[in-house]
Amino acid sequence: MIRMPWLFLLIVSGLTQGVVNGEQWKPAPAPLMTPWAKDVTPDNVWPEYPRPQMVRSQWQNLNGLWDYAICPKEQEKPSAWDGKILVPFCVESALSGVGKAVQPTERLWYRRTFEKPKVAADQRVLLHFGAVDWETTVWVNGQEVGRHTGGYDPFTFDITSALRDGENEIVLAVWDPTDTGWQPRGKQVLNPKGIWYTAVTGIWQTVWLEVVPSQYIASLKLVPDVDQGLLRVTVNAPTGLGVEVQAFFDRQSVGHAHGTTGSTIELKIPNPKLWWPDEPNLYDLDVKLIQNGQVIDQVKSYFGMRKVSVEKDERGINRLMLNGKFVFQLGPLDQGWWPDGLYTPASDEAMKYDIVMTKKFGMNMARKHVKYECDRWYYWCDKLGLLVWQDMPSGNVNRNEESRANFRRELKAMIDARFNHPSIIMWVPFNEGWGQHDTCDIVAWIKDYDPSRVVNEASGWHDNGCGDISDMHKYPGPGVRPIEEKRACVLGEFGGLGMPVPGHLWREQGSWGYVAYKDFEALTDAYVRLLTGVRMLIPEGLCAAVYTQTSDVEIEVNGLMTYDRAVTKIDIARAAEAARKLYLPPPVVKTLVPTSQNEPQTWRFTTEQPTGEWFAPDFDDSSWKEGPGGFGTEGTPGTVVRTIWKTPDVWLRRSFELSEVPSEGELWLNIHHDEDAEVYLNGVLVASPKGFLTNYTLMPLAAGRIEDILRRGKNVIAVHCHQTQGGQYIDVGLSHVTE
Repeated sequence: MIRMPWLFLLIVSGLTQGVVNGEQWKPAPAPLMTPWAKDVTPDNVWPEYPRPQMVRSQWQNLNGLWDYAICPKEQEKPSAWDGKILVPFCVESALSGVGKAVQPTERLWYRRTFEKPKVAADQRVLLHFGAVDWETTVWVNGQEVGRHTGGYDPFTFDITSALRDGENEIVLAVWDPTDTGWQPRGKQVLNPKGIWYTAVTGIWQTVWLEVVPSQYIASLKLVPDVDQGLLRVTVNAPTGLGVEVQAFFDRQSVGHAHGTTGSTIELKIPNPKLWWPDEPNLYDLDVKLIQNGQVIDQVKSYFGMRKVSVEKDERGINRLMLNGKFVFQLGPLDQGWWPDGLYTPASDEAMKYDIVMTKKFGMNMARKHVKYECDRWYYWCDKLGLLVWQDMPSGNVNRNEESRANFRRELKAMIDARFNHPSIIMWVPFNEGWGQHDTCDIVAWIKDYDPSRVVNEASGWHDNGCGDISDMHKYPGPGVRPIEEKRACVLGEFGGLGMPVPGHLWREQGSWGYVAYKDFEALTDAYVRLLTGVRMLIPEGLCAAVYTQTSDVEIEVNGLMTYDRAVTKIDIARAAEAARKLYLPPPVVKTLVPTSQNEPQTWRFTTEQPTGEWFAPDFDDSSWKEGPGGFGTEGTPGTVVRTIWKTPDVWLRRSFELSEVPSEGELWLNIHHDEDAEVYLNGVLVASPKGFLTNYTLMPLAAGRIEDILRRGKNVIAVHCHQTQGGQYIDVGLSHVTE
């Protein structure tokens, strides 16, 4: 084992070098910086242990200042360096101190030195990289020690044979074609615009050294089995060695088992405390490698006992279950982008902040969008209780065999790298058809490789009917696909409500969201209405909803927070209360008066200003025309136009019969309006929504008790809709909602 004096000398040496070199670094110019950027220095950059699920006590952090150079791709190792770069921030970022783009015709080089650690004859030195985008070659003291291809997964090289006493040199060469190549790269492009963002090249996660025994634990595989009350542990280490595993909860030993490397060890967990978003119980785990009765290696880890499945509820509707219970899931589309560090937050504290805020908004899930993060992000999700839907980074992966091979290799690497985190409950191989290919084959492979999680074949767009999840996107929404026999239905993206906040924009001009709002109150009102509509879809089979998005990103302004995380754009208390209602038992929604969305309903209508109380129950509308709803112009989003209406105003009336008036519950409109509308029930103004919708939406009435509005026998709905610009549409129905 490594002696502590060696670790102390490494730390002192690193800190001294940081103080000397700190004057050579400052952030590059950027449109925005987060509040945490001011605390970043070469001395303290990402000092945390990077691998919380396989911890050894002694290690050396290589984050800090490195030499860098950007050279033509064909050039050998540069003889001179362009300057200093702060690792682990990518070269394009402000916090790297460089802020330069690297073209596909260029290669990014890195260099730094370190003192050889004290290594016994039976020990090895490992060089770990959290992530380097994309194709990496590493030399130590001029000797090539390894190559790696992949932009997101961790990799390790044994550099023992390349070391020499005293000072040692590490050199990296990185090539990244970004959107001109055939690799998974998420939303990175060389020419960022719209929903496509600044590219990330080179090192973007922690680099570190570790001294290990000659025979050591390379990795763990932890699979909880809630039904059997046990944890299945597989230790990846040289064959023929013994393994001892021990579980602890609240520092008390709760289970102990023995086995051998490479085999599955069943560790009994009596009366397991399950992992829930509201109660994220985690067990500690000690793993020891045994040879001839002696412990030769040891790591500390943790795990959570949880089960995810798709099962039918008491109504026969497929639900996304956690630990055998239907828990509605609400979370943001979380892209993990930062204005100062791009893929890399300024600090662990900054990264944790997004998760804490997600929980404060009342959410219990996040969809990690076309990117995956460093281990510590998932550690905080595990610890704080945030469910994770994990996307596979997308790219040009359906164009040739090379791209498909890259996709398959990096998909496996993603699952391997993040397998042990209990927070991850779903794999999402494709997003909106981006590079989608061989969908059902890939889904079958994932389900076979990891049967402990559900698989969402593709979030939005092209659905092939495989996997566990039927996922639609609807902006602003909400919406849900029809109930299916074998799959659970989710809303993989909705919302996108935009509001630019001057002084907190990546670009002051040209920002966009799916729908624009002018102030905090209006945006909050719209957000709460959306979540209210989401709740009404739960009885129709909706199991989860993903709101776009956690924060603004570059020119997108549809975040719950600004891109710099300095401003929260909606009322947290109101958002949390709207979210809380989603976790209650689903409401019962009964249609009293159908809309014309599925079947045409007959209305009396006029486009001429009526005289008198046109909305009164006894008003004579016999001179009005008759036609089927809905009324509007073709091409208006989300509409079913059966009667053309092109004038600025239309007035509608329709009667319906009730044999009984409901004695409890609430009345809701099912309405699609473009633009301003007034809705009367039996002469009482019950709603006056402004602006427009892009789909049918359930809306609670602002009027009084049901018995004061409805009557037994004949009832009348009267509607006025006024249009000012763009498309136009009106259709209205009535629903009765009970808890």
